[in-house]
Amino acid sequence: MYNKDDVQKIVTEQERWEQETVAPTTARRPERYETFITTSGTPVKRLYTPADVADLDFQRDLGFPGEYPFTRGVYPTMHRGRLWTMRMFAGFGTAEETNQRFKYLLANGQTGLSVAFDMPTLYGYDTDSPRALGEFGKCGVAVSSLRDMEVLLDGLPLDKLTTSMTINGPAAIIWAMYIVAAEKRGIPRHKLGGTIQNDILKEYIAQKEFLFPPWPSLRLVVDTIEFGSQEMPKWNTISISGYHIREAGSTAAQELAFTLADGFTYVEATIDRGLDVDSFAPRLSFFFNSHNDFFEEIGKFRAARRIWARAMREKYGAKDPRSWLLRFHTQTAGCSLTAQQPENNIVRTAIQALAAVLGGTQSLHTNSMDEALALPSAKAALVALRTQQVIAHESGVSNTIDPLAGSFFVEATTNRMEEEAEEYFRRIDALGGVVPAIEQGFFQREIAEAAFRYQMEIDEKRRIVVGVNEYAQEEPLTIPLLEIDEAGYNRQVKRLQEVRRTRDNREVKRTLAELRQAAKEDQNLMYPIIEAVRAYATLQEITDVFRDVFGEYQEPVYF
Repeated sequence: MYNKDDVQKIVTEQERWEQETVAPTTARRPERYETFITTSGTPVKRLYTPADVADLDFQRDLGFPGEYPFTRGVYPTMHRGRLWTMRMFAGFGTAEETNQRFKYLLANGQTGLSVAFDMPTLYGYDTDSPRALGEFGKCGVAVSSLRDMEVLLDGLPLDKLTTSMTINGPAAIIWAMYIVAAEKRGIPRHKLGGTIQNDILKEYIAQKEFLFPPWPSLRLVVDTIEFGSQEMPKWNTISISGYHIREAGSTAAQELAFTLADGFTYVEATIDRGLDVDSFAPRLSFFFNSHNDFFEEIGKFRAARRIWARAMREKYGAKDPRSWLLRFHTQTAGCSLTAQQPENNIVRTAIQALAAVLGGTQSLHTNSMDEALALPSAKAALVALRTQQVIAHESGVSNTIDPLAGSFFVEATTNRMEEEAEEYFRRIDALGGVVPAIEQGFFQREIAEAAFRYQMEIDEKRRIVVGVNEYAQEEPLTIPLLEIDEAGYNRQVKRLQEVRRTRDNREVKRTLAELRQAAKEDQNLMYPIIEAVRAYATLQEITDVFRDVFGEYQEPVYF
């Protein structure tokens, strides 16, 4: 884009500017820090010019929205044509309580559902299991059987909105419950739209809610991708997630690289199953974190689209342009929220949400001010939703596509993100791929070291967190917090016991036996899972079949 002679003139002029204009100023008044860094710890230069993006080729590296390499957006009109889906993550206590919260959010302008499940559900245990004691409904809704799913979805127009479900180890089972609950209401599965997170690799890398060893877990993911490509054309069968990698303490570049490396692994495993890449790749989706560093996050999102498009077309041979698209959901950074002065979190979330929108997200969850203290109250969740609506309708940022394109800093940051990701890909390949790298503790060590550096910067006040290590105040908490209804546990257990008593237990036994046999053989497990769910086999009964056949994973200790 730039003439080499002109770039050299700019370099010469910048050197003059540094000596004649900047040096006298900094001699009188030094800059605030010796080195300025991003949230990820990368140094930021004083000024960016065309010299920092001298090799940028508009058609090769940027292009136009809706066209390869999609750096500027996956759709031709982006948010001018349709705003991002405002998909607020919600779930707590019983299915009844969460159903009410969904209806409250929809009545206030939310445009999609996103379900949070409690810890026993995430680990494949029924609410009344001894392993679940004390964890009912505290980080999401409890779902132990098809009956709970029916209550959770009661009165919601499943054929008119999309639903995202954040669950991984037992993802196939929870998805089956959603499918059967809809079919019992007369909504065929091919009309259902939504996303199941279903990204097990990042569990070993960061979130640690794994159940079975990596290889059989990867098989389950491929089973869902295969099933979805054949039966549910509107459903995203996986949301390849960097969010939890970032929440564990990674840098932006690590989040980008590790997420896309996981995505490539799913693509390769599904191709190895025998599926044509274009039969499933259009329904792959992604989930990223939007952290505090405004420009670094935007560069990350733009680089992600470009890397994915090039790999899908050039490495995996995808012919369908839809297979080249990296469509993603964003959630603002929970790990950036503070228990101190929680109202400050509204500002943090607004900045992070704005970065996601300018980065071209397809859907967005904005965290609530109180999430460092408790699950969101209705009031806090509404403020978080209103934050998105103000950005959408009052800020003007959706009026033009990729408005920061051409910024020397943004383009240099986008390029840097791509370069750092490519270096990580080389290191992962040298270890034998993602699963061997997991088994060798590579990802875990990289994230731990990044998290340690970040915390040290805070402890030493090289990084300021407002209200925590600077501008602190000793004031009592003034915002109301959500409290879980303890009686909900008893209602949940009573419903579960009723299910076990009234179902056809001979049919349950038969479907579980068929599921066990299928797990031992080379069959797609979605079909027998659906039959077991339809018979009202519980989440734990189905998961225990897999625990028995596949074994349980114990993570090695890494140093």
